[in-house]
Amino acid sequence: MTSDDGLAGGPDGFERLWTPHRMAYIERNNADGERPCPFCVAPTMDDASSLIVHRGVECFVLLNLFPYNPGHLLVCPYRHVADYTDLTATETVEVASLTQRAMEVLRAVSAPAGFNLGMNQGSVAGAGIAPHLHQHVVPRWLGDANFMPIIGQTKPLPQLLGDTRDRIATAWTE
Repeated sequence: MTSDDGLAGGPDGFERLWTPHRMAYIERNNADGERPCPFCVAPTMDDASSLIVHRGVECFVLLNLFPYNPGHLLVCPYRHVADYTDLTATETVEVASLTQRAMEVLRAVSAPAGFNLGMNQGSVAGAGIAPHLHQHVVPRWLGDANFMPIIGQTKPLPQLLGDTRDRIATAWTE
């Protein structure tokens, strides 16, 4: 077998974007009993260290440590729950209201042209941290998915995560 037969990550007729650098983060943070869930640990830390931009009653909002775009936020319940159907009624309402507020704040801070919103339910569906539900709020701009990640294997982010967190957290309270 050669890498050209498609079994070792070689050409197989599909366009793929390989991101093996994320596997260390995913494996490190699986709820396997050896390491704590990062979404359970984050609220126990100070907001700047954990990248939290807002703390609600049942849920909190933080920057994604590996953002798809600048300002990529996650809305998480404090309670360690994996499935959307396991949320309580008040958690469901707060996830929705914090998602709306996240969009308003991001519009004020960075004027995105649109958003991707979503939850990946289960690792087979793409959830990097499947045991703890989280809603993605990804701001989008025309041309933000350019050649750099594919050709240059680089995702340019124009601002440090800490600076982005500070701007969003300040705007959240305005």
